[in-house]
Amino acid sequence: MAEQEKALLIKRYASRRLYNTETSDYVTLEDIAGFIREGREVQIVDLKSGDDLTRQYLLQIIAEHESRGENVLPVNVLNDLVRSYTMPGGGVMPQFLQASFDMLRESQSQMVENMSAMNPLAQMPGFEAMKAQQEAFLKAMTGGLSSGWSGTGAAAEEPAQKSDDGEDLDAIKQQLADLQEKLSKLK
Repeated sequence: MAEQEKALLIKRYASRRLYNTETSDYVTLEDIAGFIREGREVQIVDLKSGDDLTRQYLLQIIAEHESRGENVLPVNVLNDLVRSYTMPGGGVMPQFLQASFDMLRESQSQMVENMSAMNPLAQMPGFEAMKAQQEAFLKAMTGGLSSGWSGTGAAAEEPAQKSDDGEDLDAIKQQLADLQEKLSKLK
């Protein structure tokens, strides 16, 4: 776990090639997106100048997904982001977004904890498979935002099915709605 807490260092060479310092090989933007989906933090630095290029490359990953027709962010959120940078005091938006994603990760973590061995359903046959499916569902719904998932790769590739316990998902939806309301009040 200590290794996952340390950011994966990617060096950008003058040729713009990206080099993974852990595995000593070149990587693509899609490889970096995969590391992030797996819960790894990455840091991308220019080899020559030492400049941190992480933000630039993360935005490029999002832009490439958008250009392929994958709607990463709704248009109204993109509009709000652009507005926040052109308004005086626009520095509120980054902190708000960070707090929102922190709350989402915390909710996911709490949901996984609720499904732990102390849960009486854990004794039910097939509970582990159901738990893995729900974890895969949540990960798919949030784009893998949580770094604490312990689901297996096989379960993550199967189509996720919603379990009978949709109350936690409803609570997360309510929290997101509350956050959207707070955001609109900040305008």
